[in-house]
Parts: sequence; structure tokens; C-alpha cells
Amino acid sequence: MKTRIAATEGEETALEIYRWLTEYTHRVVSEVKVDRFLFFSDFIPEEAEHDYPGYQLAVQEGSDLGARMSNAFQLVYSKGYSKSVIIGTDCPDLLTSDLNSAFMALSHNDLVIGPASDGGYYLLGMKKFCPQLFEGVPWSSPKVLERTLDIADHEGLDYEFLKIHSDIDTYEDWRKFSSRKKASRA
Repeated sequence: MKTRIAATEGEETALEIYRWLTEYTHRVVSEVKVDRFLFFSDFIPEEAEHDYPGYQLAVQEGSDLGARMSNAFQLVYSKGYSKSVIIGTDCPDLLTSDLNSAFMALSHNDLVIGPASDGGYYLLGMKKFCPQLFEGVPWSSPKVLERTLDIADHEGLDYEFLKIHSDIDTYEDWRKFSSRKKASRA
């Protein structure tokens, strides 16, 4: 659930937004011809195999966002994959073309980054596991992307950017997205 939204708008609203974002992300991801992993925050619900066929299911491990992402990448690479892209379920502007572009970018770059308008990123891909990218990053701050790029530069990694997208962290973010969505239909 979106905890920052729940704190201001209540759990029911946060759960509705979370469900919409999750379903949207699943639709986008299901159109990409790659193996898919789905990491749950605390446990794997019984209905997950039915709701998300074709996914390899796992539980996130780690004390913060960086550790959880690092561990997810490490698990994927331990299974022999040579490219991996990670996304969350909080980017309602994400398109299948963004994911396809990310995998293409990894053909000639060490990293691919989908920058978020708030200073973070909505997508990170790499063609080899680099745990340093998750160390010393001020998660949930406008400095996430800046710090990640500093680390990438220090490690000598080359990278490519995707389009900038907005993500949903607060109810105001959701309200702005909803207004944009309604205006584009008019």
C-alpha cells in the first residue's frame, strides 16, 4: 500500500491507488517478452501464482529500499541472467516501449536509468550486478539519481537515460496524474 498516501488520505484511498498502479504495471510488463520476477514486500499471497502467471515470485529482503533492490538484482544474476531491469509499481506513465528501450540500451551500456521528475528513478537496469549503486544513497529524497550517477561515474560505468516520468509518492502526485489523464481524454 502507498503509506504516504494512507497517512494523509486514509488506507482505503491508498489501497485503491495501489491496486490501480499494480494492475497498470502488470499490464505494461506483461507485453514485454522477457522473464519476469515479482518481489513482494512481506510474503507471497496464496493467489499470486494465479494472479501473476509467468512470474517468478520472491519476497524482498533488506532493511531499506537500496538493500531490497540490491538483493533482487543479486538473485536475478545468480540465476544466470546477463541483463536485468527493475521497476516499482508507482509509475503510471511507464510504457512497454520504455521497458523495451531499457533492454536495448543494455546492449551497449552498463546501465540504463529512467529518471523520475522528483530526483529519483522509476527504472534501473544493468548488464552486470553492481552492488555499489545501492550504497550510501539517500532513499526517498531528491538526491537519489544524483548520488546514483556519482557512484556510476566512480565505478566507470557508462549509462543511458530513458524519458523522464513522474511517479506516485503522495496524494498530490496522484491528483496531478489523474488531472493529466482526464485532460488527455478530453
